[in-house]
Order: sequence, then C-alpha cells, then structure tokens
Amino acid sequence: MDKQVAWVTGGTGGIGTGICRALADAGYQVVAGYSNEEKAKAWQEEQKKAGYDLGISYADVADFDSVGRSLAEIRENFGKVSVLVNNAGVTADGMLKKLDVDKWHAVLRTNLDSVYNTSKNCLDDMLAEGYGRIINISSINAEKGQMGQTNYSAAKAGMHGFTKALAQETAKKGITVNTISPGYIATDMIMKIKEEIREGIKAQIPVGRFGEPEDIARIVVFLADEKASFITGSNISANGGQFMH
Repeated sequence: MDKQVAWVTGGTGGIGTGICRALADAGYQVVAGYSNEEKAKAWQEEQKKAGYDLGISYADVADFDSVGRSLAEIRENFGKVSVLVNNAGVTADGMLKKLDVDKWHAVLRTNLDSVYNTSKNCLDDMLAEGYGRIINISSINAEKGQMGQTNYSAAKAGMHGFTKALAQETAKKGITVNTISPGYIATDMIMKIKEEIREGIKAQIPVGRFGEPEDIARIVVFLADEKASFITGSNISANGGQFMH
C-alpha cells in the first residue's frame, strides 16, 4: 500500500524539522514546504545524511495560487495529501502604538491566511477520499496573549477559531481538524536569546526546561494517526505548565 502523504508547511525550521522526521519515522511520505530554495535544498541534503528521504516543495503560503501550485506538484510527485500540518509562521513584533500596518498584515497573511489557503486547497481531495488530518500549530501566546505581539497573538488565536469551525464541517467526512499550542521550544530562535534572559524565561516554566521540537512532533504524529478519529476541534497545550487553563 502506498504511504500516506504528509505536507508540513514551514517544514525546514526547527519545529518543522522535528515534525517531518517524526512523521517519516511513523511511515508517512513527508513533504516539507519552504520559502527559500537554497536553504531548503541544503536542509534536504542534511536530512538525507541523517537517514531521512524527505520531499520539498516551494509555496508562498500567504498566496492562494502559489499554494495551489505547490499542492499540484506534490500530488503529481507523491500523491494526494492526507495529512496537512500548518506550521509556517513569522513574527514582526512591536507595541501596537508603533506597529505599522505592513507588519500587521505580514503576520496575519503568513500565519492565518495561510491556514485558509492550504486547507482550502487540500480539502477537495480529502473529501473525495473520505479521510484527512489537518493539524494547526498555534502558540501559547494565542491562549494568554503577549505584550508586543498583537498581530501574532491574534493570528495564532484565529487559527484555533478556524480549527473549531472547520472541524464541525468535516466531522462526518472522516476529516479531523485540531490545534497544538506550543510554549517556548528550544529552537535556534530561543537559543540565540541572551543567556540571562533565556534563564528568566525558563524559570517561568514549571517543568523546569524548554520544550524540544520532538515534544510537539509526538503530538502531531498522535493526531495524524487513523486511530485518533474521535479527537477533532481540540487544542492541545504543550507548554510545560507555563499557562494552565
């Protein structure tokens, strides 16, 4: 039987890499979405050396037609997408008083419009197959808010509103839609923060450590499984106890 195809947007980043590898280990044919071709090809070679044969596909996730072209390429080269992981995201922080409109729209388009673009493009195939898994990677800051991140917090919270609505539309169609809200994960972005600031953040996490990409990846694999069919419209918080609600 052919492998199920999993498409991970933002797949070449820190969390994305963990998700791609975990899905590959679970038996999926994984395709990582990317925006920078040179970096993506170097990433793909690095994964091969580590024993992972992962596909890559370019898409500007903020552009509906670009996403459609990427999906067509994936369908031709690998098959129909059964598992969609919306992991692509950007930040453009600033207090609202000084946050210009371009930064607002850049974050909303990449972090929230992208979820519509990918889900809409994948949905017809999933409906035709009577099966699908859509997993949206949100953030702790969608749940609690974060000063200086009105754009990011709004976009990531919007992802879960989208999740709950689409989950109701597809519940009887064999398609589940869920959200994961990571806390602080030990990616390059976090580890580049000054040590004293980083230690201050860690001190706020009850389990006493930052998360690892694998912590999020394991949840993705669980939700992607055929046996996770009774879980839909949910948000799973994975933040080490930093925000409980």
